[in-house]
Amino acid sequence: MQNSIFIVLGLVLLIAGGNWLLKSAVALSMRLNIPKIVIGMTVVSFATSAPELIVSIKSALEGFPDLALGNVVGSNIANIGLVLGITVILGSIDVNKSFYTTDWPVMMIASALFFGFIYFDGVLVRYEGLLMVTFLFLFLVYLLRFQKPAVVDELPEDDEPLPLYKTVLFLGIGGVALWGGSELLINGAVGLATLYGVSERVIGVTVVSVGTSIPELAASIIAVIKKEKAISLGNLIGSNIFNILAVLGITSIITPVKVLDQGLLRNDIFWMLGISFIILPLVFFPKGLRLGWRDGIILVGLYVTFVYFTLG
Repeated sequence: MQNSIFIVLGLVLLIAGGNWLLKSAVALSMRLNIPKIVIGMTVVSFATSAPELIVSIKSALEGFPDLALGNVVGSNIANIGLVLGITVILGSIDVNKSFYTTDWPVMMIASALFFGFIYFDGVLVRYEGLLMVTFLFLFLVYLLRFQKPAVVDELPEDDEPLPLYKTVLFLGIGGVALWGGSELLINGAVGLATLYGVSERVIGVTVVSVGTSIPELAASIIAVIKKEKAISLGNLIGSNIFNILAVLGITSIITPVKVLDQGLLRNDIFWMLGISFIILPLVFFPKGLRLGWRDGIILVGLYVTFVYFTLG
């Protein structure tokens, strides 16, 4: 009963937090005259990746490295398959060329970097973490200096400037609500999952990863409802980049992260690479530079298949 209450409270906090975070992100992009895609890939992505960071560091320090790794790998799969899938089923997204010239390639490079570091020796060590964090820093510098909007904002006249104190307040409250909601959700979900004797890695790539992806889902659905699609797409791509480079980078700087369950290297990591790659052809086919409801059904279908085979 306690686990169920944690899950419900967690969901309420996450949805409210997503709304507050979106308000602050829009206001911030207007105040600083920064393209919304950049705000989505930095401020919103970092705030919605905070649960993964907290969970991964805590898991690695307490001797549960598979939970730390499974959480990030599963979260990246869920962000694309589940969250982006549901988002584009609710409303199509028109994409400009900077999506495939900058954002998607960086996500793939980050994924390939992680694969190269972990696949051959099964461990992420401090210098690899430092390289990942350095790459993230360079990417953020590039974003803030050169990035153009990667999606079209349909209702720019909808945006309202907020006083600075309100922007900071919404950002802080939204971030805290997302963090608190994720903590409650994870505690409840893991409590329920462990009753069934499921392995640490499987809990990480399914239950915990979906729990920590709910901030992205909440922020993205609210963004689509409010026609702020630049933030919903930027948030998801940015979140995947942050998950790998910041979450695993910072975690492995603090303590080496070693793979215990080989299923992560045999199965999960290839799903992560595959589902990240598939966005590119989906953006071009059947309609050029657009993600629509058919693409959403394909992505959700892939995610359900991944969960089925992982649990099976």
